[in-house]
Amino acid sequence: MDVIDAVVGSLRVGDAYGRRVGQRGEWGLRFSRFDGAGFHVVLAGTGWVAAGAMNPIPIGPGDVVLVPHGAGHALTHTRGYAALLSDVTTVADTDDQPYDFEFLCGAYRLSQTPPHPFLGQLPDVVVVHPRGDDDRAELGALASALDHDVRRSRGGSRVSRAALVDLMVVHLLRQVAVEQRMTAWPAAADPFLSPALRAMHEAPQRAWTAEQLGAVCNLSREAFSRRFASMVGEPPMTYLRQLRLAAGARLLRQTEEPLDAIARKVGYSTGFAFAHAFRREYGIAPGRFRSEPQVVSRP
Repeated sequence: MDVIDAVVGSLRVGDAYGRRVGQRGEWGLRFSRFDGAGFHVVLAGTGWVAAGAMNPIPIGPGDVVLVPHGAGHALTHTRGYAALLSDVTTVADTDDQPYDFEFLCGAYRLSQTPPHPFLGQLPDVVVVHPRGDDDRAELGALASALDHDVRRSRGGSRVSRAALVDLMVVHLLRQVAVEQRMTAWPAAADPFLSPALRAMHEAPQRAWTAEQLGAVCNLSREAFSRRFASMVGEPPMTYLRQLRLAAGARLLRQTEEPLDAIARKVGYSTGFAFAHAFRREYGIAPGRFRSEPQVVSRP
């Protein structure tokens, strides 16, 4: 089971956002907590980032601040917080005055469903420093492409924005996994759970029961359910439901398939059953979810 694939797949349910931001003088920005995951790429200048009780971390050109599970955080020109502001000033193409600090925001905002449990084990913010020339070149190319995309309104932005945010998140998670010495999501690496997780991800449409999944792991239903809830943070059938609905949400936004066909692909017998579960999970009907605009320009 490729954990990064699973994480990015769960985020694709949300809306992809991007924005370029510039600040001058004594500046400070506070970002409220949000449902989803995002990042800030420092394009120019130096500053500090802090979240919760953590000590502020210095950031400079090329650094990326990853916010893996939407924690509230702050960026500021100083280690202190006296200059914090509540608004965000965008870089205007017609403004020829230099900015002291410029950065690029990218995010997936989720409506109801929390990010993948893997992201929950990461700190509130992680500062990623490019490692070596190849890493700097790859990150720089991705940031440049996303910057170009968010600064111009063109046809296809809905697809390009999501694709570029995807690539940035994949790149960042790969590096974070190395820097944090995380070889895998603990639940996916657990020999008693990994067979069930792999089975659910490979065939979410199958009518799994907790007893069947436990049998895949050579555990009783009770032992399997307890271990799964302890390591993943939710019961196995809740995880499976979220996995199915996330797959359905991606199909709604990426294809024109009818509701009944999507329902069968993700494990529901009828479009009505899928729509009922989808509305309960996301608070919106599948048809409206499919038709609503996805890409807007805000951090």
